[in-house]
Amino acid sequence: MSKRLGNAVDPFETLSKYGPDATRWYMITNAQPWDNLKFDENGITEAHRKFFGTWYNTYAFFALYANIDGFDFQSKAVEIRPEMDRWILSKLSTLQQLVMDRMNDFDPTPAARALEDFVDRDLSNWYVRLNRRRFWKGEMNEDKLSAYQTLHRVLSTLAQLASPFAPFFSDWMWQNLNGKGNSVHLTHFPTVSSQEVDADLEQKMDFAQTISSMVLSLRKKEKIRVRQPLSRILIPADSPSMKLQIEAVSSIILAEVNVKSLEFMEDTAGVVVKKIKPNFKSLGARMGGKMKTVAGAISAMEQNEIRILEKAGHFELMVDGEYMSIELNDVEIISEDIPGWLVAVEGNITVALDIHISENLRKEGLAREFINRVQNFRKSSGLEVTDRIRLGFHISDGIKDAIIEFQNYICEEVLADELLFVSEFQADKGTSVELEDDNLWLMLM
Repeated sequence: MSKRLGNAVDPFETLSKYGPDATRWYMITNAQPWDNLKFDENGITEAHRKFFGTWYNTYAFFALYANIDGFDFQSKAVEIRPEMDRWILSKLSTLQQLVMDRMNDFDPTPAARALEDFVDRDLSNWYVRLNRRRFWKGEMNEDKLSAYQTLHRVLSTLAQLASPFAPFFSDWMWQNLNGKGNSVHLTHFPTVSSQEVDADLEQKMDFAQTISSMVLSLRKKEKIRVRQPLSRILIPADSPSMKLQIEAVSSIILAEVNVKSLEFMEDTAGVVVKKIKPNFKSLGARMGGKMKTVAGAISAMEQNEIRILEKAGHFELMVDGEYMSIELNDVEIISEDIPGWLVAVEGNITVALDIHISENLRKEGLAREFINRVQNFRKSSGLEVTDRIRLGFHISDGIKDAIIEFQNYICEEVLADELLFVSEFQADKGTSVELEDDNLWLMLM
């Protein structure tokens, strides 16, 4: 940008509009300080939404329930933490080490990007979302206290780690968490606790996150809502250790993607059809005049040969009476779906999702959609998150049967002491929403 050309950005207008922290964060994460920066105001808006918005929403969730339960951040630390708490603290320690290493090398951009990724992927979209029920519990037991202490520590440490990049928001966050008048900039930079780093636990949870993301992408591709349960996932395990690690987090995966079972298979035969194509750029230098013949032999490879190549990383292919060594980078392997299944491949992980929806699964899906409508109704009615209700509803018989069948589950989810079907709806006592192209009438009784 140039003042002479009239395309320069007034820094004072930008700071006044977006604030200094969001502006600094955008400029640090968008490009290295020594690289040219193509300034874009939309980038500041995205930084404000994705990082600061997500971080603030996580704090707001914590503050809401901490105030309800009267949580004291100075309470004695629990001695034994659940695995999920140990995982986020391990990830936090790994993050601390990365940030310190990068900052010691005067390289702030990857440090800030790592903070952004941690807040979005690990903290908000994984830890908090999977642990909401622990904060909703009525009694303050050891498990709930551990959840509060863990989230308080993570948020406080983030304020310290982010303070060089976002000094004002970090200080506001720190003082809200640890008492007014106690500035984050007067604290010692957090030190890494090597005892809390658990590489095996981080690997297990990384499998859970990756597989969940793959399954959710398959659902989105087929336009199957997450509230609709599906029957099973099939995963080929490359090694016994990989199988054990995925088994250890299978319950988390199934809950996250709303699938009933996760099964392992020796190979992908019968579920995944694979096609192979020669990579002419890689083969050309080694095969010379035999390129055309070798390419034809590669295209003719059988499914079991393709699987051997994928697993071993190489395959001895017979071409004109002699063996030719084919490497993975010599080919392109494409996985194709078969009817009734969707398949995704990412690195060494293959996931096959059964998308057949039985009548029982369809009914459970309707019940979950009903819960979603009731939760929105509770919120619009001004109810507190802990308020219990008596709920009346009216809808067509086909959907009514599914709701009645799952009424105990529904009552537990929406804090209803009673769920009643009413033959006539009273418009002055409730509201109408859409459910499966039908009108659902809801009212408090």
